[in-house]
Amino acid sequence: MKKIEHFVEAIILASRWLLVVFYLGLALALLLYAISFTTKLYVFADKLFTLAETDTILKMLSLIDAALVASLVVMVIISGYENFVSRFDNADGNEISWLGKVDAGSLKIKVASTIVAISSIHLLQVFLNVQQFTNSQLMWLTIMHMAFVLSALLLAYIDRLMSSSKKTKEE
Repeated sequence: MKKIEHFVEAIILASRWLLVVFYLGLALALLLYAISFTTKLYVFADKLFTLAETDTILKMLSLIDAALVASLVVMVIISGYENFVSRFDNADGNEISWLGKVDAGSLKIKVASTIVAISSIHLLQVFLNVQQFTNSQLMWLTIMHMAFVLSALLLAYIDRLMSSSKKTKEE
């Protein structure tokens, strides 16, 4: 019976490697998004001197938004791989100091914070084009943004509670 238990546990532990497919898929999606970003940047540069100031700001916000989304994808790929699949091995033997510092709890907070930043940029873009939206749409977009903010704050608060209770138990 113990052999069956070890076999099942080995299969379950090995199943974490299936996540690699998702991380590679996200890396491919990031490449496609980089191509999209490059296209947006080219269009922006081509029209730079003919755009009104508000349109220039909107284009810049769109590029910032894309950078935040790309950073979020990288954060999920690296942290997810490190936390759930395997540690990164550096071929040079030098330690990569920034890897392995984001656990699942802090990853959630970083993801939530990035979502709030992306939502903030989107909401700013909406307010710069306020004439294109109804009062009802503005209200709902603001409510959704506030829900993201509240969620991020609650995640940070819960993480803080969890880390302080761990410290208390260790002492």
